[in-house]
Amino acid sequence: MNSLTTIATVRIAGQDLMLLPERAIFMPASDTLLIADAHFGKASSFRQLGVPVPSGTTGETLDVLSGIVKRLAVQRIVFLGDFLHSARSHGPTTMAAMSEWRERHASLELILVRGNHDERAGDPPEHLDIHPCDEPLMHGDIALCHMPQAQPDAYVLAGHLHPCLSIGGRAHDWHRLPCFWFTAQFGVLPAFGAFTGMQTIRASRGERVFAATDERVFELRPKR
Repeated sequence: MNSLTTIATVRIAGQDLMLLPERAIFMPASDTLLIADAHFGKASSFRQLGVPVPSGTTGETLDVLSGIVKRLAVQRIVFLGDFLHSARSHGPTTMAAMSEWRERHASLELILVRGNHDERAGDPPEHLDIHPCDEPLMHGDIALCHMPQAQPDAYVLAGHLHPCLSIGGRAHDWHRLPCFWFTAQFGVLPAFGAFTGMQTIRASRGERVFAATDERVFELRPKR
């Protein structure tokens, strides 16, 4: 395997996509940021069930999002499904953090393409001013979805799978890294949320995979 650049750029359906280390995609032509699987309120949902998991993950995720918005002058965010983790994510602590974040970014246009967790969690509260819709949401010749799927006459960008790669070293140590996965018909973003699991994928010949660390995105290719 070999590594390339800090922020990778790919061209899909006539549009440049910037793959960010924060596990998001920025579309500079429209100042649009794509976020998949934020799962806001997941840790809170677990704690309400008696599972002792760390607190503060919603705030951590929102801080990362604020950093991207400021750095790239983002005008629009499209959440590719699973915005809230469950109905318990509507709890006061999670909602207070999100309300404060929304007030600081009141000019942003926010859109949610509903995913499977959104069906159970329900749409975000109206005061967050997030516009929900069903998939696909067309963005030029790109179809924005939650589920990776083929769409006629469009390339799909989606989430849902939380893709990652297992990378081994010479000392037989293995690390899992979140990744962007591009097939002929669809591309899958890694999960954005700070408290989400990952699913190892196996890319086929001709597909492209970009791993993301905290500081860089790099394409992985088989050695020849």
